Amino acid sequence: FILGLEKLANEAKKDASFTITFKRYDGHDRPVPRPGKKPLAKPETYMCLMRAQCKSKKISTVVRQEDVPTMMAMYSQFIKSKMDGLKRVKKVKSKAKPAKG
Repeated sequence: FILGLEKLANEAKKDASFTITFKRYDGHDRPVPRPGKKPLAKPETYMCLMRAQCKSKKISTVVRQEDVPTMMAMYSQFIKSKMDGLKRVKKVKSKAKPAKG
């Protein structure tokens, strides 16, 4: 997933932007059943769903709960390496007003 994310970032560097979302994922691919139907079973452990999108290209992965810290470490390294496109904000100095006397 990180390699695919790097490809998306390199593609977006030219003329676009990309988004990354994180979501708690319970393993169900179906919507919540209607009232009166049997409810979906509660999962033993939740997972993390990671999605990335650049223009029309989309990639996603599901990370198990025990693998989330290592994935976040890899993600933070990726973000730190790709932060070179940020623009620096120039501070505007205000002129001192003359004192009224």
